[in-house]
Amino acid sequence: MNVFDDIQFYLFNHHHYIDVPPDEAKHDSTWVDYPNGLFDPELGQALYQRYTRELLLAEQLGFDAIAFNEHHNTAYSMMPATTLRASYIAALTKRVKLLVAGTPVNLSWPSRVAEEYAMLDVMSGGRMEYGFPLGTGMEYWSNAGEINPTTSRARFREGLDIVFKAWEGNGPVRYDGDFYTYRYLNTWPQPVQKPRPKSYIVGSGSSETVNLAVETGCGYSIVFTPIANQLRAFDDYRALSEEQGRKTGPDDLLFTAIVYVADTDAQAVEEARPHIERFFSWFHRVPPKYLSPPGYVSREEYLRRASSAALADGKNATWDDLVSVGRIACGSPDTVADTIIRWAEDAQSSRILVALQHGDMPEWKAVKNMTMFAEQVIPRVRARASRPAAGAEV
Repeated sequence: MNVFDDIQFYLFNHHHYIDVPPDEAKHDSTWVDYPNGLFDPELGQALYQRYTRELLLAEQLGFDAIAFNEHHNTAYSMMPATTLRASYIAALTKRVKLLVAGTPVNLSWPSRVAEEYAMLDVMSGGRMEYGFPLGTGMEYWSNAGEINPTTSRARFREGLDIVFKAWEGNGPVRYDGDFYTYRYLNTWPQPVQKPRPKSYIVGSGSSETVNLAVETGCGYSIVFTPIANQLRAFDDYRALSEEQGRKTGPDDLLFTAIVYVADTDAQAVEEARPHIERFFSWFHRVPPKYLSPPGYVSREEYLRRASSAALADGKNATWDDLVSVGRIACGSPDTVADTIIRWAEDAQSSRILVALQHGDMPEWKAVKNMTMFAEQVIPRVRARASRPAAGAEV
């Protein structure tokens, strides 16, 4: 079996608040302190309706899953509550899987996360998958001040333990932790999928997060980090899993790619480049003081993140910076398919999360991109699956 025998494509839509003000240069950040007085509810409703159309189109086009992620205090994403968004889409879809990635359990009550996620799994008929993020550094500025970033990983680990015990144990059980105490951990309802829904730890390549994914029996999903760091993290994940006697499959690793498809390579770059550059320069405009609050990551991890111009200072990163380090594929169907095939082989991953709506891209371009990707790229990639032996029953 190769990675293409069960390759699956997850559609990711950022849910940007697309309204770049004429005085954008005066705003140092679109996260944390970007004034909420600039939010127009009528435009927000129109954007929710637009993004709903795009997500429903994903099921019609044959995508395997839809992914949601949670962020706070930012024009980057209008999804501060992923469970609300996922429940809405679950009610409007029938087949497609839904990946919620997700509520940082260290910034919430883990028992409530377990309840809401279990409820979603029941409501959707067992179509849920979950990604558990530590949360970006920006989330710590956007939540209660008494949550200390220096305890984030310890709280995260304990929160995961509570969620999985709530799903897998026969409650009620008692839980006494360093941060949470439950006399009666007794989650109702329980998930459809047993022993628990497919779960990923979402990270950016730090060894601490990779270790946690292995220890908790989760898969590992990586976000916008340089490809070399992604591959290193995947190798570490496989090596640690092998040390612990755990078998790792291609479905345990999920990576994200920024993709745009057009008839030719030149046309794709021409159509997509301004929107992808806008994604990094405006929607992902984050000063270092918000990106890594004191104590949130180790010194080594901080230096690793700060070393990439495309990640540490996307506002000033060039197109060449972005393309040289990240998974950005703009081109013809053949070019994009060949790129994804190479990436999947290199990563030994059969779960590909594709972002097909970028920055201030208009709806017609996003729909065109989605349709071309589904109809012309996915079949080319799936064609790499193992062929049955001659005369074998199919």
